[in-house]
Amino acid sequence: MAQRQKPLVIVTRKLPDPIELRMMELFDTRLNADDTALTASQLAAAVAEADVLVPTVTDRIDDSVIAAAGPRLKLIASFGTGVDHIDLKAAHARGITVTNTPGVLTEDTADMTMALILAVARRLSEGERLVRSGNWTGWGPVSMLGSRLSGKRLGILGMGRIGTALARRARGFGLSVHYHNRARVHPEVEAELEATYWESLDQMLARMDIVSINCPATPGTYHILSARRLRLIRPTTILVNTARGAAIDEAALADALRERRIAGAGLDVYEHEPAINPKLLGLDNVVLLPHMGSATLEGRIDMGDKVIINIKTFTDGHRPPDRVIEGLDGV
Repeated sequence: MAQRQKPLVIVTRKLPDPIELRMMELFDTRLNADDTALTASQLAAAVAEADVLVPTVTDRIDDSVIAAAGPRLKLIASFGTGVDHIDLKAAHARGITVTNTPGVLTEDTADMTMALILAVARRLSEGERLVRSGNWTGWGPVSMLGSRLSGKRLGILGMGRIGTALARRARGFGLSVHYHNRARVHPEVEAELEATYWESLDQMLARMDIVSINCPATPGTYHILSARRLRLIRPTTILVNTARGAAIDEAALADALRERRIAGAGLDVYEHEPAINPKLLGLDNVVLLPHMGSATLEGRIDMGDKVIINIKTFTDGHRPPDRVIEGLDGV
């Protein structure tokens, strides 16, 4: 009996070495050794010949790319949790299955969210810049005053895996947990976290000391923190976003921070990344990170393992465990 031909798997970015090695063993794999993001025409060329495409969140798989897909392309196994970079409707119309890698980055992203809360509240970036500038003259009783976390109210927008993991960390810092979600979480989880559910996002925003965005990117969450809602936030409140940049009206946020209508912000994601609103770059009350909330070696390897399982399961004729269903919504 002739040996079954390995599927052609095209990977758009450099992945951790153990993952690339395993892919090479299992599939006919084409890697991106120099890690340069593919252009739209290169993506179109890839889908024209691949059996499986492995893109990342930096690749825009829109309807024009899907239209260029050859008859062999049956699976887009995305390396990442979010799928807003993929036109799911166009993919499903062509009979192309889409998978992602949910769950593996929960703890890493929750860690980074907590770190940003601390960094903004205690002015860590400002202090570090002061020391490096050579202008620090020593300790003073009113120098670099920040705000204490214990006793403050944390409002979580999006109580999924990451929001729940953040809530558990927040409890350890003495924060009271509040949340807005599409639906209430299980009563046992609410009881464990002593979490208060707010049906009205507007009412929650107006009463929190810290607001963390942890919702997925969907049409319903685009600019969910609009200019109007940003005006509901108190001038002593801290805002943190480790979800998706498009959840906030970035221009309105920059104005609110500049005018001190919001005390500070910690951002790991941006509306038009890698471009960052120039207004944000000049502010001292915002901590800016380069989309590194999930950037741990362990997390990236776990993501790669999920991609491999999805491909192997699909090419063996079974339903992949992380198939994305078009139309599932977030908050």
